[in-house]
Amino acid sequence: MTPQGKLDLDPEVVRAARGLAARAAEPIIRMARTHTTVSVERALLRLAGMSGADDGGRPWVNHLADAVRDQVGLEHGVALPVWDALLNGPYGDLGELARAAARGRVRFRLPAGADAGHAADAARQAARTGMNRIDRRRAERDRMLTGGAGGRPSPGTGADPAQPWIYLIVATGDIYEDIPQAQAAAREGADVVAVIRSTGQSLLDFVPEGATREGYAGTYATQENFRLMRAALDDVSRELGRYVRLTNYASGLCMPEIATLAGLERLDMMLNDCMYGIIFRDINPRRTFIDQRFSRQIHARAGIMINTGEDNYLTTADAVDAAHTVIVSQLLNERFGHEAGLADAQLGLGHAFEINPAVPESFRLELAHAQLVRELFPGAPLKYMPPTKHMTGNIFAGYLLDAFFNLAGVMTGQSIILIGMMTEGIHTPWLSDRDLALENVRYVRDACGSLAEDFVPRPDGFIVQRARQVLAESVELLERVEGDGLLTAIAEGTFGITRRPPDGGKGLDGVVERADGYLNPAIEILDTEDPHAAHAEEVPA
Repeated sequence: MTPQGKLDLDPEVVRAARGLAARAAEPIIRMARTHTTVSVERALLRLAGMSGADDGGRPWVNHLADAVRDQVGLEHGVALPVWDALLNGPYGDLGELARAAARGRVRFRLPAGADAGHAADAARQAARTGMNRIDRRRAERDRMLTGGAGGRPSPGTGADPAQPWIYLIVATGDIYEDIPQAQAAAREGADVVAVIRSTGQSLLDFVPEGATREGYAGTYATQENFRLMRAALDDVSRELGRYVRLTNYASGLCMPEIATLAGLERLDMMLNDCMYGIIFRDINPRRTFIDQRFSRQIHARAGIMINTGEDNYLTTADAVDAAHTVIVSQLLNERFGHEAGLADAQLGLGHAFEINPAVPESFRLELAHAQLVRELFPGAPLKYMPPTKHMTGNIFAGYLLDAFFNLAGVMTGQSIILIGMMTEGIHTPWLSDRDLALENVRYVRDACGSLAEDFVPRPDGFIVQRARQVLAESVELLERVEGDGLLTAIAEGTFGITRRPPDGGKGLDGVVERADGYLNPAIEILDTEDPHAAHAEEVPA
C-alpha cells in the first residue's frame, strides 16, 4: 500500500471516507435538483438585470416574484409567467412590470403552446445576457491575474501574490469608511479583504439596495456596495502591482441572489458553507441546501472561490473532541462543491486554531489537525482561521497566540491565513490593531520561508497518530451520517452541537417542488454548460 504524504495516511481509508460522503450527500443533491425557492427565482430576475426597490426599501424582484407566486405559484418558475406578461402587455421592461404588479394591475398566467415557447425564448435570452456579463467579469479577473492588457495592476510586476494569502476583515458598517480601511490594509500587506455582513442580514428575505452607511458589526451586502469596493480594490491593485481579492458572504435566505450579484460585480471569494446557515442562523435545512446548489453553480461559473465555515463548529464544540466533525463537513462540502461544478482550486475549505491553549500538547494537536486537512485536500486553497474562542482580553497573550497560529499555518502549508487580532472580543479592531496583526503574520511568514518543506512529523509519532485517529473517527461518523441521513444528523446536533430539525427554522415556506415543465433558464445554462469552458473574450457585450 503506497504511503500518502507526511502522515502516511492509508489511501483506502481516505477513499472510503470520500465514498461515504458522496453517498450521504446524494439524497440532498436529488432534493436540490427537484426543488426551487423564492430566492432562486429572484436570482433569475437579477441575472436578467432587474434591480431597485420601492420607497420602503422592498426590492422590485421581491414584488414581482411574490405576485407570480400568489397568482400562479412558483412550481413552474417565474420565467414563463413573467416573460409572457412582458411580451403580451404594455410594459417596457421588468421594472415597469414589477411596479404594475405591486399595484395589483397585472394578471399573470402560465402560458401554453406557442405563447409558452415565445416566453421561454425571451427568458432564455435575458438569462444569457446576464450570464455573459458574469463570463466577462471572470475574464477581467483572469487578465488582471496574468498582467494582461487592459486590466494589468502595474507594468513589470507579478499580479498574483504567492500563498499563503493574508486575509483581513474590514467591516465598519459604512461602505465609505470600509473603502479607505480596505485600501490601507492592502498597502500594509493584505492579499484578501473580506467585508463581513451586518449582523442579521442572513435572516432578511430580501437584498437591500444601494450603498449603505449603517450596519451593525458589518456592512450590508448589496450590489452597489460590491461595485464600490471592487472598484476601490482594483485601484489599489494597480497601485501595488498585485491583485487584491474581495470577499463577502453568500449565505442566509438570499444566498442565490447574493451569489449572482457577486458574479456580476466580480467578487473573488464568497463565504458559502453547506451547514453554517442551518446551525448558526437557524435557516431551514431544506431551503439552505436548495439555495446552496444554485449559489455554488454561479460561483463555479464566475470563477469565485468559496470559503466554508467549519471553523464555526469549534466555537461551540470542543476543538479536540469535535475535530472529526470538521473533517466530515469538509468532505461533504467538497462533494456538494464538485457536484455544483466547483474545481478543487475553488474549494476554500475552512478550519481553525481553536484548541484551548491550556490543553497539554495543544500546539502539536493543532499541527496534526492542520496537516491532516492539508493532505486530505491537496488541491484546495485551505482557509485557516485564527484563535477567537480562547482570547481572554490579555492582548499580549493574544498576540503570542496569534503568532503560534501563523506559525502553524506556515508549517502545514495553509493557503489562506485569516489575520488574528489581539483585541478579539474587546472592540472592533482599529487600524493600528490591524497594522500590528499584519506585522505579526508578515514576520512569521518571512522568517519561516519554506519551513513547510522541512516539517516532517516523526513516523508513528504523536502528530501522525493523532491525525490517523481523527481520520478514523471521521469515517465512523460518516458511516452513521450515511446510514441515518444528513438531515437526521443535523437534527441530532452532530455538527456544532446545535440541533436543527429538517422542517424547522426560517425560510421553509419559500421552498417549492418543481412541477413538470418547470423552467429556469439560468439553471438550464448552469446544468448543461461547463462552468470553466466559457471564453468570455468572445462573449458579446
